[in-house]
Amino acid sequence: MLQKMPTVPVDFVPAKGGEKISLGAIQLRVMEDGSHTGKLDDQLAFPQIPFSKIPSPDNRIGAAEFTVPPHTPGPPAHWHEMHDETFLVTKGTIRFHIPGKPDVDAKVGDYVVVPIRSPHTFSNPFDEEGIFFNTYTPAFYINYFKLLASMLKEGETMTKEKNLEAMANYATLPVPPGEVTVKETDEK
Repeated sequence: MLQKMPTVPVDFVPAKGGEKISLGAIQLRVMEDGSHTGKLDDQLAFPQIPFSKIPSPDNRIGAAEFTVPPHTPGPPAHWHEMHDETFLVTKGTIRFHIPGKPDVDAKVGDYVVVPIRSPHTFSNPFDEEGIFFNTYTPAFYINYFKLLASMLKEGETMTKEKNLEAMANYATLPVPPGEVTVKETDEK
């Protein structure tokens, strides 16, 4: 049986587009918040499955670009209980801190995959700005950054306490004190 071509739209985010979010020194540009992913129409490839029986797959993936100034710490070390995360460094070097393992200095083109329950954090202890492309699946974690930004007053510095408060709302748990030491300067 010949299938009718689906009509799900493609989303385009221009190079300077996307929602801008300020997290103190770290800036991000949301490129996909999950609202454009997993769209269905009634022209499914498998017509034997009633459209009404298929759960909504929205929020499949979220994506943002982070700009991290020189000598900037990242969030407290943590792990995620409900989403996977990836990082593609597109400018400079980003240091990834993994409890119990040597730090990883990811340079332009390097890709880091952080599965559910994998403790991690990042920083930029270097003299050059770092930029990375970050994905989340499912996409709900984008809302963590929106919440975190709403907790900061203009010109206010991000704190560990604010990060932890926001993380608690998104199935993200802090690494217990003493389990990881994060160097915030390039003293390696």
